[in-house]
Amino acid sequence: MEFTVWIFVAVAAIIFVIMIVNKKLDHRRFIQELNPYFAFLKEKDYEFLLKLKYGDEIDSTKMFNKRLKNAGIAFLLAFIIIFLSSVGYIYLLLSIIVAFVVFKLDYFNLSSYRKAHMHRIDLLLPYYLKSLEILAQHYTIPVALRKSIDSAPDVFKKGLEHLCDQIEAGDSSVQPYMDFAHEYPVRDSMRMMRLLYRLGIGSQENKQEQLLMFSRTISSLQNKAREQKYKERLEGMEKRTLIMLMCTGGGVMGVMMIAMMSMMTSY
Repeated sequence: MEFTVWIFVAVAAIIFVIMIVNKKLDHRRFIQELNPYFAFLKEKDYEFLLKLKYGDEIDSTKMFNKRLKNAGIAFLLAFIIIFLSSVGYIYLLLSIIVAFVVFKLDYFNLSSYRKAHMHRIDLLLPYYLKSLEILAQHYTIPVALRKSIDSAPDVFKKGLEHLCDQIEAGDSSVQPYMDFAHEYPVRDSMRMMRLLYRLGIGSQENKQEQLLMFSRTISSLQNKAREQKYKERLEGMEKRTLIMLMCTGGGVMGVMMIAMMSMMTSY
């Protein structure tokens, strides 16, 4: 009885795949209809990660449906392959695990991109703030921010334009600065934007003193960035050295094994 049920399920899965391949079944419509039932699988930060990597124009629903389709295909293929070798509920569970891993792969890739993206921002931010400090010595903070956009790293330009637009629209609160810090949530970004806001609303008499405090904080961030770069360079050298030693050791062992086998065969 159990074997008959499994045969029926396998045949149904094969027929389903054949109908999709021959375009007898619209898999896009089928996935869209199933979308509400699988919405709980969508990660809370999935749309944010998509926009971070691909921009605001990306269709998050389309991308999520693509993940569901890939997971479904992986499940069917895994189920059929496993079914041909053995029968049992444990193999159905394995098929589900395979489908879940395929479903999560895209999210893991986005998370890895976000980590690398934020790391790059963390290293670039101190140097951008240093150039902004130089402009702030001659202009007001809103004007300095606007003038800094052209020479700013590309990754900051969109956020800076939004920040300047908010300020020029009449928002004199700290919120535009906090929005920028939330868009680039790296080390000390919140504190730096608060300092920048205070510098913008401070009196001219205290401007030099505030600029000095701002400069000291930026110098500290630059030192941390340099230390991080040095640490990463050192770790990279250590990895390359380890790989070279392993390759050299493996080569020596291989030569020794060949020599020993040659000696054994000669006797």
